[in-house]
Amino acid sequence: MKIQFHHVKIVVMELEEPVLKILRKKYQPSSFIETHCHKYDLAFKTDREGDAIVLVLGHKNEKGQIKGERFTRRLRQMSDGRIVKEFWEHKGKAET
Repeated sequence: MKIQFHHVKIVVMELEEPVLKILRKKYQPSSFIETHCHKYDLAFKTDREGDAIVLVLGHKNEKGQIKGERFTRRLRQMSDGRIVKEFWEHKGKAET
């Protein structure tokens, strides 16, 4: 039996504060929003409470699609809706 090991490159991407500031705002519930921050274009979906939950961060191409990285948000909320804990998880390459 022959065992081969492949090198695995793990990339940890974290969102920076200017982007997080945009994503922490409340928006229209169940909507799709496009905006920009510094050199990046952002597109995100909101849940029924108006919190951003899925994000594509990258650059718009000539067709107007954003190619870049996809993130999903995990929220822990109190019964009154206050966010206690949040985490943006990097999911890989994406295109809107």
